[in-house]
Amino acid sequence: MNSPLAPAPETLSGRPTTWLLACGLAAVLLMWSVNYIVATIALAHLDLLTLISFRFEIAAAVMLGIYLARKRRTPMQRRHIGIFICLAFFGVVVNQGMFTTGLKYSIPAHSAIIVAFDPILILVLARAMGIESLSAGKIVGMGLAFGGIVLLELENGQSHSPFLVGDLITLGGAIGFSLYAVLAKRVTAEYDAVALNTFNCVGAALVFLPVAIRQAVRLDWRAVAWQGWAGMLYMAIFSSVLAYLTFYWGLRHLEPSRVVVINYLQPLLVFLLASVFLGEHPSGHLLTGTVLVLAGVYLAERGARVV
Repeated sequence: MNSPLAPAPETLSGRPTTWLLACGLAAVLLMWSVNYIVATIALAHLDLLTLISFRFEIAAAVMLGIYLARKRRTPMQRRHIGIFICLAFFGVVVNQGMFTTGLKYSIPAHSAIIVAFDPILILVLARAMGIESLSAGKIVGMGLAFGGIVLLELENGQSHSPFLVGDLITLGGAIGFSLYAVLAKRVTAEYDAVALNTFNCVGAALVFLPVAIRQAVRLDWRAVAWQGWAGMLYMAIFSSVLAYLTFYWGLRHLEPSRVVVINYLQPLLVFLLASVFLGEHPSGHLLTGTVLVLAGVYLAERGARVV
């Protein structure tokens, strides 16, 4: 998935300039937004299981290389093995796996709106676990966001959107990330961003290693166009590694409220990119649903009072 909220505890001496931080967040926004388009194109040239499993293996190899290259590495504590198994499963296998699967049966614009819905799901889970209270503003925000999702599924006045199956799969991935974000609070105080991402990626790679081997043996390598390989590498290196590390770097030096502006800008950028590269044009239902979801997320995150 493409919009993590759990902060990394690591702090660095010396705060980067505001311009550098802004450039970093802009790079993250661009990398994650382009990921929707790249994944859609890659799925036209690679089968789903090959794309997902190879992506996990490459991302894990890159993250492990970064982790081992550091002089000061944060080791995994035995008491946290169980929680990291859950984090790898929900944060990578479910989140990123279902995100890619959802795109196979939906379109980038729909997926971007559902991913932007993540903070609402996190709020619901946090409230269910008793670690978050609900204000009037949050309740109204949740209602607006849910209304936006319902409107999204009434595309073109039909009883349901033709992309309903893909949207539900994407929603499953968003729920997986929400579980990851809530569970990650238990260990983020003891692990830096590199260690956290490495353990998650390696855990997911181990789960999918038998699938990756099976796909490598059965795949007709020469039949795959360069767009498939380029898309897979982009998703593994840029979306799964560079974007996450840059996001956490920015989060160490900025308030979360400033960093999550990505949540509001990403659907709009995805709409633009999908229009230019895929020929997709947002409908009235889609635009109205987007406004409701983003307004609802904003109110819920701020916990604003409604007079």
